[in-house]
Amino acid sequence: MKNISKEVQVRNLKIKNSLVMPPVATYQADEDGNVNDVLLTYYGERAKGGNIGLIITEHSYISVEGRMHKKQLSIANDDKIEGLKKLVDVIHQNGTKVFAQLNHAGSRTSSEITERDIYSSSPIDYYGNVKKEVKELTKEDMKKIINDFVNAALRAQKAGYDGVEIHSAHGYLLNQFYTPLINKREDEYGGCLENRLRFHQEIIRAVRSAVGNDFPIALRLGASDYLEGGNTVEVGVKAAEILMKENIDLIDISGGVLGYIVKGRNEAGYFSDVSKEIKKISKIPVILTGGVKTLEEADNLIEKEACDMVGVGRKLFANPYWADDEFSNK
Repeated sequence: MKNISKEVQVRNLKIKNSLVMPPVATYQADEDGNVNDVLLTYYGERAKGGNIGLIITEHSYISVEGRMHKKQLSIANDDKIEGLKKLVDVIHQNGTKVFAQLNHAGSRTSSEITERDIYSSSPIDYYGNVKKEVKELTKEDMKKIINDFVNAALRAQKAGYDGVEIHSAHGYLLNQFYTPLINKREDEYGGCLENRLRFHQEIIRAVRSAVGNDFPIALRLGASDYLEGGNTVEVGVKAAEILMKENIDLIDISGGVLGYIVKGRNEAGYFSDVSKEIKKISKIPVILTGGVKTLEEADNLIEKEACDMVGVGRKLFANPYWADDEFSNK
């Protein structure tokens, strides 16, 4: 396992190996979004053996408007910091680094969950249908969301996280700006690729200004939609090139509005068609997740230059000791 065992440098952070536990939602927080014993046990078990280099905790909502699930983890208020510190400490005990994933669900949520109006880049729902209950974000609304991302990142920093990951995949709000399937705006945030990425750039710049130059920022990018009329692999590479100029430190490649799978693909690293092209132009580490079941598969993806780090989601979700078992058998 010569490749997966290599140390990875992310800005000033040294990660002991290339194995990543990606942000798989458990929805086991309490109804106020607080860390509880269930989550502490869940993450503690997976970090216990010390064989995972980086854990990215499940997507945390940055505001009530962006909440996806009644039991989703929250990073929306300062009173969440104490619980998040406990979560970070459980993971750090075995030398594993941890990032917080920051997210706004956009039109993937509902008023039943948020008790608020639902917003997106355009008045179009997650399935591409025009819906009067989905409101187009105004520029003032967007300023508030930028501020929400900034405050969430600062809370993660105060809680002791080693970095943050901004979520723009799986059809959530930032992905709703990026994909032409949903973004039908006619202002400077819609139309060409550069416009569809403008909101991303503003968020990244604001977060970087707030957290300083030494705190790593990752971006999860749903690079390709794999759907007719959506973003293609070629567009995904161009998007990554644009966003990597914004002083980010890690890019995490996944799916767009189709989610974290691609219909008809079940091979290890099924987003590698786009991650490999992004890695060719990248000066920062690239994470690839999807369909990886063994350490050997993970090692081979790095060997083939499809990525620098490999995320293993479903296997670790099902078996907290998967990484320990895999390393012990090599």
